[in-house]
Order: sequence, then structure tokens, then C-alpha cells
Amino acid sequence: MRARRRKTTRMSILAGLSALLLATVSGPVADAAPSQASRPHRECSTPSINRFQQWLASGEGTTVPPTGSLLVKEGAGYAAKVVFQNNEWHVAVVWLGNKFDAQADLSRSAGFWLAYRADEDLYVQLRPASHWSGGDKWLTKIPATGGQLVRRYFSFDPGNWTWLPELGQPSYSFRSALAEARGLVFVGKTPNALDFRELRVDGYQPPCL
Repeated sequence: MRARRRKTTRMSILAGLSALLLATVSGPVADAAPSQASRPHRECSTPSINRFQQWLASGEGTTVPPTGSLLVKEGAGYAAKVVFQNNEWHVAVVWLGNKFDAQADLSRSAGFWLAYRADEDLYVQLRPASHWSGGDKWLTKIPATGGQLVRRYFSFDPGNWTWLPELGQPSYSFRSALAEARGLVFVGKTPNALDFRELRVDGYQPPCL
């Protein structure tokens, strides 16, 4: 009887090890986006979303608010909300270092997570410190969400970034822009209601100011 119990125990252990090995070898392939689900962060003492304190209406295009901070209280935290009006180019800015003259080296970053609502498609530009002004920037599309709050990952793979003939072709490479990133700039040409709840950049945490 004792020998039978030892045999049964050994078989259970072997079965468990086999299952663990199988899960390790043949489990689901990890998403290309780095996991952010359990990464803790401490918000700043002033309004912020994932420590990004400067969400701004630039005054370019007719927006509500027309200028200044987009941050509003939302539950226990904050949201960044802006409405683009009219059929014209509008601009809303996030300063990556929480001040205009700061910049971040994102050359080793894989991309960023964004939780947001948008009635219409828009774009986000990655603007470098050395080429801040003007519309001739590398950009990627931010799809409309049909009024639903969604969470999407946007890769920094250069193949996912392009430019618009209407705004002009950048005179610098996307890789160089990553190395001296000053801001993420949301631009759109159509009326749009935008609501941002999360922005997490892989491998980068902004300083609170």
C-alpha cells in the first residue's frame, strides 16, 4: 500500500512538471506590446495622468478649451478633455518632460499605451526638440472609438509612422526624433470630442514638477 502511494505521488509530480514544461514551451505567444498591467506608478502632487502634468490646448484651431490645461477631475484621478470644432487643423500637446524645454530619449522604448475616446480619427505626432515647430512631423493614426473608452498600444516601429503631404515631409528621421522627443502632439482636421485617461510610455516615466 505504501509503495503504491509513493508511485502515485511520483506520477503526480511528473505530471505536474510535464504540464509546466508544456506551458512554457507551447503557451501563447506574448503580445509585442510590453506588459503594463501591474506596473505601479505614483501620480504627481498636482493634476496628472500617469505623471504627465502638461496636457495643453495650444491655441491652434478652434478648441474647447481654447488654450491652457486639458486636465479635469474624473473620479479619483484626472482626464484630459478637449473638443475640436470646425473643419480646420487643431493641436493638443503633451510635454513629455512636463516642461517645454525638456526632452526624453525614447530610442529604446517600444511604444506607448493610450486609453481614450474619440468621435473621429486623428493623428499623434512625435515632435523632437530640434524640429518642434511646423506640421512637417512623423505621425501615426489614432482611430476613432465610436464614443467608447478603449485602450490601445502604439508601436514606435518606424514602419508604423508616416507623414501627410498636406503638412509636409519631415527633414529628419523618425529614429532621430525618438532620441530627442519633446512632446506627443495630437492633431486633427475635423470636429472631434477627445477624452484621454491613460498614457504610458514603455521604459519612460516623466519627472513630476
